[in-house]
Amino acid sequence: MDSATLALYVVSVSAVTATPGPTMLLALNNGAYGGKRVAACGIAGAALSDLILIGAVACGLGALLLASEQLFTLVKWIGAAYLLYLAAALWRAPVRPIQADASAVRPPTGRAAFVRSLLVALSNPKGLLFFSAFLPQFIRPQDDIVAQYLSLALLTAVIDIALMSVYALGGYHSMRLLSGRTMRWLNRACAGMLAGLGVALSLYRRNELD
Repeated sequence: MDSATLALYVVSVSAVTATPGPTMLLALNNGAYGGKRVAACGIAGAALSDLILIGAVACGLGALLLASEQLFTLVKWIGAAYLLYLAAALWRAPVRPIQADASAVRPPTGRAAFVRSLLVALSNPKGLLFFSAFLPQFIRPQDDIVAQYLSLALLTAVIDIALMSVYALGGYHSMRLLSGRTMRWLNRACAGMLAGLGVALSLYRRNELD
């Protein structure tokens, strides 16, 4: 891949990734309520999902999902239901004041953040369909296809990690600057956006990428 094509890929992926989505909202929430270690675990789970999804595209699973109405519908509803479940959990989650005893409210664990971010990304068929439509435009058939997909997967993961870190740090510092009441509304705002994304996913159709 020449430098111009590589730069175009980085800009394109960064623009898409920076848009607030489920994994970005989780990074923000993990940074605010779990701290840096929990946020890092969540980011690792989302980055792993990039590698898995692009690997699935390279194996042709994206084309299978695009071709099968039943499979697409199943994955779509699983993803939508999981987003709505997370939205409800975030809405009910208590806010831990900075001055309060750390043991008063149990923060999310790193393992839970990792699994949650991973499942959110993998249960959303839009990610797989996006990569299926987007990545082949940057693949040169005359070169080693496996190496190209691996390079794009690693580059995508790095971009994702960098941008999610910005969200997580924003959440981490907001917890120390904002009042408990404001943080409660921030938490509920994230929950509302996740619920909205879940509803939008339930209405999503495969031909929207055509």
